[in-house]
Amino acid sequence: MKTESNRPRRVAELIRRELAMLIPRELDDPHAHQITITGAEVSRDMSSARIYYSLLSGAAEAKQTTKSLNRAAGFLRHALMERVSLRSVPALRFYFDESVERGARIDSLIEQAITEDSKTKSK
Repeated sequence: MKTESNRPRRVAELIRRELAMLIPRELDDPHAHQITITGAEVSRDMSSARIYYSLLSGAAEAKQTTKSLNRAAGFLRHALMERVSLRSVPALRFYFDESVERGARIDSLIEQAITEDSKTKSK
């Protein structure tokens, strides 16, 4: 029985850290400084990587930013090749991470429920 390797996870973390530094410095995109890399997943064969990001400005600009990042994926991959010592750098695909906004919305709903509950108890 073959066990799961930690290598894809380690490579994903390395790529996430390097992209977090590369994107604001190298991309000529108006949203580049608002991008936060939230996660990365590398396939077991190391041929592709899914990169998840969030935006400080919220989901309104996500569709356009995803297009921009995916257009720049080849450039970013080449820049990664120069910065990291991997035999081959996986192909990059970018996806907007909605979990941050979903978490904030759930948090505000909880706060609202607590406020309403404390109002009804005080009556």
